[in-house]
Amino acid sequence: MTEFWTGKTVLVTGHTGFKGSWLSLWLEELGAQVAGFALAPKMEINLFDQLGLSDRIDHHIGDIRDASAVAARVADVQPDVVFHLAAQSLVLEGYESPVETWQTNVMGTAHLIEALRKQDKRCAAVMVTTDKVYENREDGRAYREDDALGGHDPYSASKAGMEIAISSWRRSFLGDTDIRMASARAGNVIGGGDWAENRIVPDIARALGARARIGVRNPNSVRPWQHVLEPLSGYMTLAERLWQSDDPALQSSFNFGPSPQEVRPVRDLVLNALTHWPGDWSDTSQPNARHEAGLLSLDPKKARDILGVTPRWSFEKAVEQTINWYKSVHGGADPLQLSIRQIAGFCAA
Repeated sequence: MTEFWTGKTVLVTGHTGFKGSWLSLWLEELGAQVAGFALAPKMEINLFDQLGLSDRIDHHIGDIRDASAVAARVADVQPDVVFHLAAQSLVLEGYESPVETWQTNVMGTAHLIEALRKQDKRCAAVMVTTDKVYENREDGRAYREDDALGGHDPYSASKAGMEIAISSWRRSFLGDTDIRMASARAGNVIGGGDWAENRIVPDIARALGARARIGVRNPNSVRPWQHVLEPLSGYMTLAERLWQSDDPALQSSFNFGPSPQEVRPVRDLVLNALTHWPGDWSDTSQPNARHEAGLLSLDPKKARDILGVTPRWSFEKAVEQTINWYKSVHGGADPLQLSIRQIAGFCAA
């Protein structure tokens, strides 16, 4: 990363979440003035509190579904850069709360863009969606940014709806403003400090910490795994380029992920994790479980060609860094210092 971030005012929505916490810490380390807007952390143990971020950034609790609260926060912060990560981000929770998922992911995004339109200053906005926005036919091909959007489950469909809203607002309203906006599609992110329910890495960490057997509900599902610092690096590169250039090619969507040859099944992730923190696992898949995609792969060529973004850590390195974070913290290591060291190691790679 360059000196671009020194002194920049950056609004991170969803800053109390897993990715938002890593991003906020990284930006703060780079010298940015970080302001947050998010709900309070849901989990009793959470990365935001583990990193002590409420004392390091301008921490603000608010609901992205509340248009007036969003508008007030944007007006107060007057951001140079926005990273929009606030979301209902779990597939299974989307089945349980479909309306709330759509309200958060689509209307929350609309509220933020409307608030940004009222700014009379240049602003680069990176709107974070997911790799699950595509109409996934599970045909083995890696999806490109111009492929059809869709989504079987409420979470995936709502994120596709978010992409459509971003495109509509950008084409309808932002052309006469100094707002530069792009969407970022990445998913299956792993890294230390994710404590969400029904995610494989937190499930692994909780089980191993308790010396219990890991239950794996979809061992054969294939995903484009990447360490959390990979897409965050891509988001920051995209934001910097948006700020510096009016190139319309930048105001579009970008996939961030490993090469299609690097996608791996959940089973590989579990077995690799156990080489760093020994334990046992069992297949707990159920034939009548809620639908989750069996195969998903992204083509990151556009981000490589336009932004120069390529993965720094291999699948094996990403798993090693992730599991060592959990194992070290379980053994008493300071999460903040450990995370700062991992960021430095990633930047040096």
